[in-house]
Amino acid sequence: MPYIEEEIASQPQMWRQAAALLSSGSVAGLPEPGERIAVIGCGTSQFMAQTYARLREETGKGESDAFQASEFPLARRYDRVLAITRTGTTTEVVRTLDAIGDSTPTTVFTAEPTSDVVGLAKHAVILDFANERSVVQTRFATSTIALLRAHLGQDVEALAADAEAALALPVPREAFDTRQFTFLGTGWTVGLAHEAAHKLRESTQSWTESYAGMEYRHGANCVADERTLAWTFGEPAPNLVEDVRATGATVEVGERDALVELVRVHQLAVELAAAKGLDVDNPRNLTRSVILT
Repeated sequence: MPYIEEEIASQPQMWRQAAALLSSGSVAGLPEPGERIAVIGCGTSQFMAQTYARLREETGKGESDAFQASEFPLARRYDRVLAITRTGTTTEVVRTLDAIGDSTPTTVFTAEPTSDVVGLAKHAVILDFANERSVVQTRFATSTIALLRAHLGQDVEALAADAEAALALPVPREAFDTRQFTFLGTGWTVGLAHEAAHKLRESTQSWTESYAGMEYRHGANCVADERTLAWTFGEPAPNLVEDVRATGATVEVGERDALVELVRVHQLAVELAAAKGLDVDNPRNLTRSVILT
């Protein structure tokens, strides 16, 4: 059995552990209300950064920006910078934290307690219990978001229970006859829509795209037809579902929390990869960490 199957199934319990870690009082360096912050990452971690930054603003906790680590504006002033990196060895994150130095308080989220970034950041939040053997990142990313959502006062236990129920559901069967996948989000769920497309693309070599829902009608609909599956994350924009269906596409309306919908996409990625005869733990051209020389 691929490692990723157990890692996907364990996510609800990992979320509970992340929330318990926060409740233990051992986590330091999280943003205070009103602080102006930036969150950085690469790949999946970048999409988690986008998700948290927008959610923090939407809950009224303070101005929050998200950047690809390689594109972080060093001249811009923040009260705190957060970095998300599973292995702690991603070159762009290491370089950016090193460049920030002591000029701004930094906090890193990582699964590797002895990694390079731990010594570069002022604070480290270690989620080693959520580490993965698969190259494909699932539970570390979602556990980081679970901890941060708990810090925003959201109910992670209810989220975990919903995820357990969703894991028992079948994946959309239309996906196996799909030529092109589109994921649509709104507000804080746009980052998760991007991650869903990213995950399905790297795991199954599928043609995937992702957009803020209102952007769909600005060109993305040109590629939609009866072999397109569009999946909404969060409350769809008015008339969006009808407009997508008018192209001939099938629409999977995500009725659960967007983080739970992402878990369903994780399941789909595994089943679709198996149907294609792909090694879902080791997608082609990918490694657990991008280390540049």
